[in-house]
Amino acid sequence: MPIYHSLGQVPAKRHTVFRKPNGELYAEELVSTEGFSSLYSLVYHTHPPTFVKELGEPYSVEPKIAREKHLRHTSLIGFNIKPEDDFLKSRKPVLVNSDLHISLAAPRKSMTDYFYKNSQADEVIFIHEGTGTLNTGFGKIKFEYGDYLVIPRGTIYQMEFDTENNRLFITESFSPIRTPKRYRNEWGQLMEHSPFCERDIKRPTDLETIDQEGNFKVLIKKQGLIYPYTYGTHPFDFIGWDGFHYPWAFSIHNFEPITGRVHQPPPVHQTFEGHNFVICSFVPRKYDYHPQAIPAPYNHSNVDSDEVLYYVDGDFMSRKSVVKGQITLHPGGIPHGPHPGTVEKSIGKERTEELAVMIDPFKPLMLTEEALQIEDESYHKSWQHNVE
Repeated sequence: MPIYHSLGQVPAKRHTVFRKPNGELYAEELVSTEGFSSLYSLVYHTHPPTFVKELGEPYSVEPKIAREKHLRHTSLIGFNIKPEDDFLKSRKPVLVNSDLHISLAAPRKSMTDYFYKNSQADEVIFIHEGTGTLNTGFGKIKFEYGDYLVIPRGTIYQMEFDTENNRLFITESFSPIRTPKRYRNEWGQLMEHSPFCERDIKRPTDLETIDQEGNFKVLIKKQGLIYPYTYGTHPFDFIGWDGFHYPWAFSIHNFEPITGRVHQPPPVHQTFEGHNFVICSFVPRKYDYHPQAIPAPYNHSNVDSDEVLYYVDGDFMSRKSVVKGQITLHPGGIPHGPHPGTVEKSIGKERTEELAVMIDPFKPLMLTEEALQIEDESYHKSWQHNVE
């Protein structure tokens, strides 16, 4: 996140002597991205972060592709993903390409016996149901319904849930997750016309230095494999840190919608961007206010991108029979649009309470075996006039 942040104790000058009360040196670690040319943080550990006691046998978690090439509007009933106790095992990739993986998860239990580090992708975890705390060496971030947790690659973390009722919509990005470039000035500050600002960003708090030696299991994801590492010191042994590279959160409820006299295009809803895709937030808002405005969206042909919508809450006015947790995929190359009757019905309406997350990738998405298990196979026929 391009906001400078610091927690705990750091020396006055970087790369200089910084000692513990007993005279030993703290271990300085540079956590950098894109070599040395992008965001970074300097972390100070009570022990060197290199104390590896054991390496386990790596195992594959690569998505199993079931439908590589397709040209059909597709719907997935996300809440049909069955809850599982384990956080990592509960994550089911459903839509993937070489730029991002989209997964659904319904974990019941907090992570207590291991830590997780995604070393191949930034993660955006949208909290559809559940509350809890994201625990990291950088500090803690409390989360609740509607929060996007943005976890940059290389961050070791644990998810602590308050209850067993949790539903997550997860994007793994193989490029850095950023706020939209057009909303940032040349210094990285969000500008006045941005639909959110730095005050809306939740940054880590409550740094807890855990100075412990023992056996600490860290599952590290890299190139589609999980590598089980056992470290000899606790991963959350930060005494302090500063910089621009750290986990953060933003609530969809703090996204201020941009409206107009006539229907606004999807880019006004953009919240994040990665290489070859964007993430958008559709939130409750007033409809268009031209006297002859049609609030329902026009028919649209995605010539160069797919469109993914994840339905969170409210009545999505351009769709019929939408349920919470449903995913629709409208592939590039064929038109999609409002369901029959919804255009006329929208005229004269003043506002919508819809809540949804949209992802537009610029490479075609493939469906996994997990996706086919929750597919509504009749969705592509839902534009017929006699279909509800």
